[in-house]
Amino acid sequence: MKPCIGITMGDCAGVGPEIIVKALQAPELYKSCRPVVIGDAKMLKRAAELANSEVVIHAVTSMEDCRFLPGEIDCIDLDLLPADLPFGQVSAQAGDAAYQYIARAITMAQNHEIDAICTAPLNKEALHKGGHLYPGHTEILAHLTDTEDFSMMLTTPKLRVIHLTTHVGLIKAIEMINPERTYTVIKLAHDTLVRAGYPRPTIAVCGINPHAGENGLFGNGEEEEKLLPGILRAQAEGIAATGPHPADTLFYLAARGDYDMVVACYHDQGHAPIKVLGIEEGVNITVGLKGGIIRTSVDHGTAFDIAGSNRADERSMIAAIRAAVELAPKENQGK
Repeated sequence: MKPCIGITMGDCAGVGPEIIVKALQAPELYKSCRPVVIGDAKMLKRAAELANSEVVIHAVTSMEDCRFLPGEIDCIDLDLLPADLPFGQVSAQAGDAAYQYIARAITMAQNHEIDAICTAPLNKEALHKGGHLYPGHTEILAHLTDTEDFSMMLTTPKLRVIHLTTHVGLIKAIEMINPERTYTVIKLAHDTLVRAGYPRPTIAVCGINPHAGENGLFGNGEEEEKLLPGILRAQAEGIAATGPHPADTLFYLAARGDYDMVVACYHDQGHAPIKVLGIEEGVNITVGLKGGIIRTSVDHGTAFDIAGSNRADERSMIAAIRAAVELAPKENQGK
């Protein structure tokens, strides 16, 4: 059975509804999955009008009523927002609605009504004004699924990268890396790909220092202290993990197909190659959530400055839906 992908609308004062409407006009998506939007049907209708689209918005209250037909968009309609919600303005009402969409999606994923979650962007200030004090989607997902060990994964069509650390300064990031975290992230990467249908995924770990330390020439032995024990532990469990590898060549090797996943040590080490290879098709993925829930997202923000102008680019949303299809746990599909 084709996986069912739940697409949350994010902050409806931004470009979320527009990129969803535009993306779901790509006929090939309906050949690979059953998409359903979780949000406000009236916001989708407004976006369709702005995009001069004739797509039909099919508002429903339960999955049983979805039809999954090209030319239609099924929407689990929570009906939380006014039809005249202003574009491009921070709104407590829109921030609260964005939270409610993701909370409903998590419940649906836990009940196996959907096989993966794909999110349109939210606005952190609006989220906070709406009473939900989280830094963003990832922390909401972790809290509502009671998950402690999770990681950010980024993908383009040629490269997958998972991170040991993300939004901290470089000195702090190196301090935070330890053998346990290295092992945990390798295991998250391995388990995610196995559930997605990769029988024996290959995972390569970046070094922290130039040339992965070059046998002690650079750095203070961080590779041997912080990375290698975690890699060896994973190998002892039968995981095809290698490294630490020099980062300046590893991404090239992975992009040509030598590895299924790269483990980056800090934010820019992993993000920069992804952005260079294709920012328009970059996808942000949360892995490690309890229950094997996969969440993918566009790799851009709410774009308040162009909201309501019909100028938003849907390519990242299409890529995010495709990534959700690829990584959706196969054992849950059809339940």
